[in-house]
Amino acid sequence: MDKDRDVLNDLSRGANENNSMALAIVAKSNGSSPGKEGAMMVVFEDGNTKGTLGGGNLEYKVIQTALNCIKTGKSDLFSFDVSNNGSLGMACGGNTEIFIKVFKANDQLIIIGGGHIAQELYKLGKMFAFEVVIFEDREQYGNASRFPEAKIILGDYEKNLTNYDIKRNSYIVIVTRGHSFDEVALKSVINSEAAYIGMIGSKNKVTSTFNNLKKEGIEEKDLKKIYAPIGINIGGNNPLDIAFSIMTEILVIKNGGSLEHLKI
Repeated sequence: MDKDRDVLNDLSRGANENNSMALAIVAKSNGSSPGKEGAMMVVFEDGNTKGTLGGGNLEYKVIQTALNCIKTGKSDLFSFDVSNNGSLGMACGGNTEIFIKVFKANDQLIIIGGGHIAQELYKLGKMFAFEVVIFEDREQYGNASRFPEAKIILGDYEKNLTNYDIKRNSYIVIVTRGHSFDEVALKSVINSEAAYIGMIGSKNKVTSTFNNLKKEGIEEKDLKKIYAPIGINIGGNNPLDIAFSIMTEILVIKNGGSLEHLKI
C-alpha cells in the first residue's frame, strides 16, 4: 500500500508541475504473469518511471506503449501475451491486461513582456486553459497583482529564456517594451521546440530585427518559422484587439484550423 501511495504521490506531483505522463494499471492477470492485479506504475514523458509491474520484458513493453500513448494523447486497454509462445519471449504463462491512462500537460503560453497587451493576452490564455508563464525584467510589470495565476520569471531575458525548458506544446509571444529586448528574446528562443513563436512589431521593425539576427548567424529557414508581424488582421488597435488577434493566430496553429468564413 505504501508503494502505491508513492506512485500516486509522484503522479500528483507531476500533475502539479504540468507534466505529460501515463499511469499503467494491471487490470487483469491470468496465469503466472509478473504483473499482479492492481499493480501501478507511472511513466513520465522522458522515460523515467515510478513503481513497478513486475519487471522484465512485460514492464519494458508497457513503458514503450505508455510513451507512445503520451505522444498520441490517447488512453487505452492493452493485452500482453506472456506465455512461452508470446511475442515478449517470456516463460511466465498467461495473459496480462493493462490499462494506460494518459495525463496530458496543458499547453503553455509563454509571454515575454508584461505590458498592456500581455495583460489582455494573459486573460485570454487562462480562458483557453493555457498554463501561462510571464517573463519580465521589471518587477512593477511582472508581479502577481498583474498576473495572479501565472508563473512569473523576473530578471534578464536572455539568461532566463536560455535556461528555461521550452517544450513542444509551448506557444511563445514576444511583446517586450522595445525592439532591442524583442531581438534578444527572439534570439534566445528561436532554436527551441516551441509550437509557435510570434513577435510584435511593424514590418520595418521585423525586417530590421531579422537582418540583425542573420548577421549573428541565424539561418533564413529558422527566421521563416517566426510569426512576425504577429497576429491576424481583425481590425482594431487597442490592447485587447491586438491580444485577440494574437490568440486567434495561436489557436489556428494549435488546432490546425484555417482562416475562412463558414457561412453558406
